[in-house]
Parts: sequence; structure tokens; C-alpha cells
Amino acid sequence: MVANKALSLLEEFKSFAFKGNVMDLAVGVIIGGAFGKIIDSLVKNLIMPLVGLVMPGEQAYTDWAIDVGTKKIPIGLFIGDVVNFLIVAAALFLVIRKFLGLVMKAKEVEPPKPTVDQELLAEIRDLLKAR
Repeated sequence: MVANKALSLLEEFKSFAFKGNVMDLAVGVIIGGAFGKIIDSLVKNLIMPLVGLVMPGEQAYTDWAIDVGTKKIPIGLFIGDVVNFLIVAAALFLVIRKFLGLVMKAKEVEPPKPTVDQELLAEIRDLLKAR
């Protein structure tokens, strides 16, 4: 009886774990992680050096802190993380919406022209609407 329950549980787990949705989700997470590394590299290696040309100092804002008693609150690190997030979000927006959007638009195919039967049916529909 215990063996049957174990086999039943194993079969149930296999049907859950290897469903198409779960596998698609796993692939999406893996590809998302890899894509995240690409975006992170884009920000660190291309965008941040360009920002460094405009802003004085080498991320001097990360040293900003508020002293409360004997403790330091590193608000500069928080500001740096917020700035990094905004740059990553902007880079992601540009890559996905603008660049990939252009690629997807190029792949879009014009819908096929309606057949003679479809044109006749459309004319009949229009005539009936006019009545």
C-alpha cells in the first residue's frame, strides 16, 4: 500500500513537472536570466562609461551617507541602485520595444487578399447593412 502511494505520488509529480507549461516556464526563466546578463553587460560596459563622461567623478555619489549617532546610513548606495535600475529599465525598454519591435515589424507579413467568395460575401453584408 505504501509502495502504491509512492508510485502514485511519483506519477503525479512527473505529470506536473513535465507539463508543457512548467517546461516553458523553466525555459523562460533560463533565457530571462541570460538576457538579464546581456542587459547588465550593456549597462555596465557601454552605458555607464558614457554616463561617466558626462558626470564628474567615479561614482562619487556611492560614498554619500547620513550619520545617525554611531551608525552610517549609506543613502548613496541606494541612490546608485535606483540610478542603475532606471538605466537598466531604459536599456531594456530600448532593446525590447524599439530594436526587437523593428525586427518583428519587418517579419510581419501582409494578410492575404480576400478570395472572390469573400469579396462577394462582404458586398452582400454591406448591402444588407445599408437596408
